[in-house]
Amino acid sequence: MIFMQKPITRQMHGVADYGYAPLMFAAPEIAGFTDEKKAVMISRIIGGKVLASTLLTKAEWGVYKVIPFKVHLALDVAVSLFSLAAPWIFGFANNAKARNTFLAMGAVGAVVTSLTEPREMNEALKIADMDII
Repeated sequence: MIFMQKPITRQMHGVADYGYAPLMFAAPEIAGFTDEKKAVMISRIIGGKVLASTLLTKAEWGVYKVIPFKVHLALDVAVSLFSLAAPWIFGFANNAKARNTFLAMGAVGAVVTSLTEPREMNEALKIADMDII
């Protein structure tokens, strides 16, 4: 059996989330789409959701360790897919600044999540009978 560890650790994922949440919250001002009210509201909701799930995750960086890390990653996948679809679902796909921000943030979230090692904090690294590459 071949075992290959993913390049983003749980600890690095937490750092990324603590950066992603305020960036998404401030995206309307940073990217200049404050006139697109639905996009502003959704951006703030996503930023708040990411911060909440980060604070509640059973990880070194979680403040209240309630959510298992693998559930956190599943929520990140859902948020990434939602971000990628939001411009069309909520009718702001014609606003290039808002649309491109949501596409970029959704893509970043998807890439970071897919490259994160999904090991829970209390899981031991089990490599006794595995070839490591």
